[in-house]
Amino acid sequence: MPLYTTDALILRTYKLGESDRIVVFLTRDRGKKRGVAKNARQSRRRFGGGLEPMTYGRVGYVERERRDLVRLEYIEPIRSPLSIIRPATANAAVGGDDIALGYVGYFAELIDEWAQDADPNETLFRLGASIVDAMAAGIATEPLARYFEFWLLRLQGVYAPDPRLSGEAREFLAIARGLSPFGLGDVAVSPGVLRELEASHRALIAMHLEKELKSVRVLKGMRR
Repeated sequence: MPLYTTDALILRTYKLGESDRIVVFLTRDRGKKRGVAKNARQSRRRFGGGLEPMTYGRVGYVERERRDLVRLEYIEPIRSPLSIIRPATANAAVGGDDIALGYVGYFAELIDEWAQDADPNETLFRLGASIVDAMAAGIATEPLARYFEFWLLRLQGVYAPDPRLSGEAREFLAIARGLSPFGLGDVAVSPGVLRELEASHRALIAMHLEKELKSVRVLKGMRR
């Protein structure tokens, strides 16, 4: 049973038994995987903070024939958007850092929904990794989210221009086509345009996924 090593994005985890976790992660070269992280709930020595959503890092795992789950051996975190987001306190008002935290889960859930098991998709991986880097570089979360939605829909071949969009919204998308996410720091965009694009993109995403994402409900609750 060879040990595979690759770059990966952590998408989500959930409990398995008393001490283990199931980890869903997108690799650069072998598609989406699900693996067991042994003792991840009891010991931080092997996995540390590497199991947080949208953590970008180097993973090692063992894949066995006729087994759906791989065995996750280690994660070496390289970058995580959560490392630059201030944790919300119990009595704190919802602010920019809290919304950014909500968007981390949103990005991870969108990638998880569209990534296919064991189907290499390097362009999707690179989009996700670039979003992590842009968040770590301090790019504003709301424009970054609209950029991510736009490019995700384009990469999946399901983006359809909304004829009802304003000229300002269409201009933002035209600029986004030629920019890396880091370039968004130099793009002026109004809150109204961001809300307009959010509604358009969310409707298109919900139509293709045939459901509303859990993370969208979380973000709506934060704003209320």
